[in-house]
Amino acid sequence: MIKVLIVEDDPMVAEFNRRYLEQVGGFELIAVAPSVVDALEILERQDINLILLDIFMPGMTGFDLLAQIRKLGQGVDVIVVSAACDSQSIKKALRYGAVDYLIKPFEFERFNTALSAYRDWVTMTKGQEKLSQAELDIRLLHPNPVAAPSELPKGLTRNTLKTVWENIQDMQERSFSTEEIASRVGVSRVSMRKYLSFLTEIGVLDMEVIYGSVGRPVYQHRCIKPAGNLIKTYLS
Repeated sequence: MIKVLIVEDDPMVAEFNRRYLEQVGGFELIAVAPSVVDALEILERQDINLILLDIFMPGMTGFDLLAQIRKLGQGVDVIVVSAACDSQSIKKALRYGAVDYLIKPFEFERFNTALSAYRDWVTMTKGQEKLSQAELDIRLLHPNPVAAPSELPKGLTRNTLKTVWENIQDMQERSFSTEEIASRVGVSRVSMRKYLSFLTEIGVLDMEVIYGSVGRPVYQHRCIKPAGNLIKTYLS
């Protein structure tokens, strides 16, 4: 569970954020802090993974808390939840390392988008020492999980890609050949090679070429874990 601290001086807004958070799986609310001073005290005694942070509050502002977090090098992420919509405030929050910025008032769908994207990123990077470019791009270039689906290369269709992906998942992480998966899906080997090449390019599959004593080489593929987040945007 991702441990969350809400920093918000308006009790009604804090309650809305709490209720919204309860509707998104994978998160646990640890505390609600009505001020930056209270938030700093909680951070001293609690392990917090994510802060939902208002900017303008009496006394110290959310910017002060962001600066303090970065100064101390604490491993906590921040999603700003603020009515401030001026470009200066938004740029400042992002420069301090905020992973998302929600402008009040907002609907649950936008809140869910932000929290789900963050949760997926945490899940994808957990226990991984290195990331592929495709995995990194999921966060840097496509942070919004409900954004318009990414375009497929010419000649590929989403329905067939979905069928290919479902059959690959049925392989239970074992290696498989182009011919094997083509037979399972019911398409030609040439067509299947295009889908497997695409999945390899985006970092979903590993490919190994095995050379026998006679005949053409055999291309063996294996699903990379975790791969679900990488392909999700192409299946929407």
